[in-house]
Amino acid sequence: MPTNSNADRVVLTIAGFDPSGGAGIIADIRALAAFGCRPAAAMTAMTFQNSAGVFGAIHQTAESLRSQILPVVKEFRIGAVKIGMLPTAELVLEVVRLLRETNMPAPVVDPVLRSSSGYELMEPAAREAWLSELMSLARLITPNIPEAETLAGMTIVNEHDMRKAANKLCEMGARSVLIKGGHLEERSGITGRSLVEAEPNRQAIDVLDDEGLFTVFRDEWIDAPPVRGTGCMLSSAIAACLCLGMDLQDSVGSAKRFVAGAIRKCD
Repeated sequence: MPTNSNADRVVLTIAGFDPSGGAGIIADIRALAAFGCRPAAAMTAMTFQNSAGVFGAIHQTAESLRSQILPVVKEFRIGAVKIGMLPTAELVLEVVRLLRETNMPAPVVDPVLRSSSGYELMEPAAREAWLSELMSLARLITPNIPEAETLAGMTIVNEHDMRKAANKLCEMGARSVLIKGGHLEERSGITGRSLVEAEPNRQAIDVLDDEGLFTVFRDEWIDAPPVRGTGCMLSSAIAACLCLGMDLQDSVGSAKRFVAGAIRKCD
């Protein structure tokens, strides 16, 4: 794995805070530290949640988010940025301003639209600002299948649809898109066939469209209970690998192996 000096290993996560530690900034920090990076963090929202679900949230203002980020950017050379929960249009637009005003690198952006329990984590106006203003500034966006369906405005039930959705998001302005296939099993029910019937040797499938170059990652399907925060961990691990000097394809592959290891530990 490529190495840089410690001064180049600062990764800033801009995300929500989960007090139970399963997702958000705490999950990000664990992933960044696992790759030897120094985490820095700015909180966009304080959520009220545990493993059963999300029960509410209090959002930061644009001023408070800026006040968190500017001192960090002034002190450290930021090697990579990961962006997660941005619940309001005000916060989306403030992040856009900060990215344009500073020398922070193009971020890895995880579009946190709703919790796994169904709680809406991004207001409709924020989603529109995310699509029109932030998406084009990202090095990579990492939607799961439900998020990709919402953002691209289409239904996804197989690998072909994943490729189509990734391409559509690129046409809408994204530089690179990683569509995570962890929800493909439940989506397969739309076709009337179970995933086991469709693919007896089940695989975890993720599709990367990197500026028009497609890479399909096929890995062993891990039969384990649902693990919270895997999207947070994956996007943070990708940012860490980019910080360490890896290219995007290798960063995604390394991050996927890291998350698979975390899932196996929870099995």
